[in-house]
Amino acid sequence: MTVAVVGAGTIGLSWTTLMLAKGHTVRVTDPRPDLESAVRDAVREFAPTVPGFTGDAEELLSRLEIVGSVEDAVDGVQAVQENGPERLEFKQDLFAAIEKAVPADALILSSTSGLTPSSMSSKMASPGRLVVGHPFNPPHLLPLVELVGADEAEVARAKEFYLSLGKVPVVVHQEVRGHVANRLQRVLFEECVNLVEQGVVSMTELDDIVTNSVGVRWATVGPFLAFHLGGGPGGLRHMMAHLMPYIPADVQARLADQAEAVYPLADNERRAAERDREQLGIISLKERDDDVR
Repeated sequence: MTVAVVGAGTIGLSWTTLMLAKGHTVRVTDPRPDLESAVRDAVREFAPTVPGFTGDAEELLSRLEIVGSVEDAVDGVQAVQENGPERLEFKQDLFAAIEKAVPADALILSSTSGLTPSSMSSKMASPGRLVVGHPFNPPHLLPLVELVGADEAEVARAKEFYLSLGKVPVVVHQEVRGHVANRLQRVLFEECVNLVEQGVVSMTELDDIVTNSVGVRWATVGPFLAFHLGGGPGGLRHMMAHLMPYIPADVQARLADQAEAVYPLADNERRAAERDREQLGIISLKERDDDVR
C-alpha cells in the first residue's frame, strides 16, 4: 500500500515511521525546507521504538518518497494521513484540494487534535469521506487512535486500516472539540496546575503522586472498570451509592446497568487478578528504571 503523509511536523514524522515499519510505501509532503533530512533523521530515531519492529531503518527509508506538492503526494495512494496546522480555514482548503487529487476509493484521514470533521470538510464535494484519526502523541509508540466521522462505512474502513498498523482505534460517536483523550488530559492538567499553584504540593510531588497511583491503575484498567472492581461484590453500583452522592440517582443507575452489562460482576474476581498482575508488572518496570537512574 502507498500512503501519503501530508504535513511533516512531530506527528507526521511519527506516522511516517510507523507506516514504513508496517511495510507501506510512504509519500511525504511539507513546505519545510529541510523536509528530506528531517524525515530521514526522524525515521532513524523513531524506528527502534516502534513496537515489534526489529528491522533496519535504512530498509524503511528505501520505501520513502519525498514530493513537493499535496497533489503529487496523494496521486494514486490508498490512504492519506493529514497532519497540518490546527487552523480551520487552512484545513478546509487542504481537504478540498486533497479530495480533487486523491483516488475515489482512498481513505482521507486527519490527525487533528481539536477540530471536528464536519467543520474541516465544509468545502469538500463529499464531506463524509473525511474521517478524523486522532492519535495520542507519538503515534508510532502509543496505541490509541480516536475515530470521528459522519459516514459509518468510511469510519469502519479507517478502523481496519489503523488495526493493520497495530493501533487501538476507538470510535467516538459524536463530534466534540478536542475529542476524548485531550479533553480528559486537559481537565486533569488544570487540576494539577491548581494544586501546585495553591501550594498543596510541589510539581515533582504531584508527578510522584500520579505515577504511583492513578497512573499505574489507569494503565491497566480505565476509570469505570477501576471503580467497578473497587466496589467489591456490588461493583460500580455500590461504589457510586456510597461514595458519589454528587452523581444523580438516575445517572448512577444507567452507569451501573452499563457496567454490569459490559463487565459482568461474576467476572470481577478474575478481572481484579489480571489488574493486579499488570499493575505489579508496571511497578516492577518503574523500579527497574529508578535503579538504572
